Amino acid sequence: MLMIENCDRMGPPMTLDQLVALDAIVASGTFRGAADRLHKAQSAISHQIKKLEDELGFELFLRDAYRPRLSPEGEVFFREATRVLEQVHGLKAVAAGLRSEQEPVISVVITATMSLDPILSILGNVGTAFPGTHLRLVTEMMGGPLARLMEGSADLIIAGLEGVPIDEVATLPVGSITIRPVASPDFPAAQRPGVKSRREMQSYTQVIVSGTGGKDFDQSRDLLSGGQRWTVSDFEAKKSIIKAGLGWGGVPDHLMRDDLKSGALVPLAIEGYPPRHTEIFAIRRRDRPMGTVMSSLWSSLAEKSV
Repeated sequence: MLMIENCDRMGPPMTLDQLVALDAIVASGTFRGAADRLHKAQSAISHQIKKLEDELGFELFLRDAYRPRLSPEGEVFFREATRVLEQVHGLKAVAAGLRSEQEPVISVVITATMSLDPILSILGNVGTAFPGTHLRLVTEMMGGPLARLMEGSADLIIAGLEGVPIDEVATLPVGSITIRPVASPDFPAAQRPGVKSRREMQSYTQVIVSGTGGKDFDQSRDLLSGGQRWTVSDFEAKKSIIKAGLGWGGVPDHLMRDDLKSGALVPLAIEGYPPRHTEIFAIRRRDRPMGTVMSSLWSSLAEKSV
């Protein structure tokens, strides 16, 4: 157990478990939430924080409300404590990499709205450097990548941050995407210029892609309420239906660059539905140690993001 000596005060040394408990309380908002998060009794969490406060000589939390709030001193201490925890996570990852062998499989799940181009060269270099590891690359819709990461079937995901528990993951920026509403030039809504009202668009069929994250990770966005919908399983099917003039919908720019240039698809200006820009990140869970190959992959992504 890590023990942090305080030479200025006599008493039991500060421990890593106490800092972890402090972080869990702040992240969850309650002592009960921290206990559930750490799979400990609430009394054990309270005891750890009380011992830490006794050692520090000040209260970390104000307990005059339903939810504990960091005291002014607690805010300063917590800010420094998070730096210590970050360093500990890094040390654990390094140690795991040093004692691990080459992983047999690395599973990477990427959002279907993202082009593979930003990471292909990195994956290729890692694959060449570690031929004994099978790189499994899968695309998922909407909340699918996040669902795979949290259930443990993905080592790394490339996705947006919507719904991501930031305190449980490490992230690196890898790019951005733009999704804009489009239609065939023969589609009624594309026949005249100007902004189309939501009421007008409700009379047309909106084509949407179903998510693969399940109900717990549903990330369906840009849905026009009150209108007819067609649901498809992937963006290629969606684009084909839209090009055929059977509906309208949002498509990532990189999937329709040639169609926009040729005029096979035209952008629509819709009230309340501007083109949506999303930053995309490489995301991994902090509680899963990285092996040799994963460490190399993450380091390469980090170098690219600088």
